[in-house]
Amino acid sequence: MIKEFRFSTKKDDVFCLTGYVEEAIKESQIQEGMCMVHIPHTTAGLCLTSKWDETDFADIKGELRRIVPTRVDFCHQFDTPEDAAGHIKSVLTGCTLPVLIKDGKALLGSSQGIYFLEFDGPRNRMCYVKAFAC
Repeated sequence: MIKEFRFSTKKDDVFCLTGYVEEAIKESQIQEGMCMVHIPHTTAGLCLTSKWDETDFADIKGELRRIVPTRVDFCHQFDTPEDAAGHIKSVLTGCTLPVLIKDGKALLGSSQGIYFLEFDGPRNRMCYVKAFAC
């Protein structure tokens, strides 16, 4: 079963998905395997990073803005210059994240969390989680 979660973001937001992923794994009753976290969005990304220090997000967002600044000279101008920059950031971070399952739980380090990175927003977003034995 693929579990779907819906949530709303603010502009340039970071949204914690760890609890949603843990819930989907628990409901699956899979003890050992893999969990895929996927977002169907082109102006957002996924990451696995520290859950202890929220300044980490400022650094991540700052570096992504430095690498891919919002500019008006992007070829893609469908929506806004932020839209084009968001697409590039999404390609860099990815839209799918694999997570191992052990003893019925996400195999994460004690300081790790799973996060949705909003590169546009505000938006209504969704995340899909699929746990399977392997």
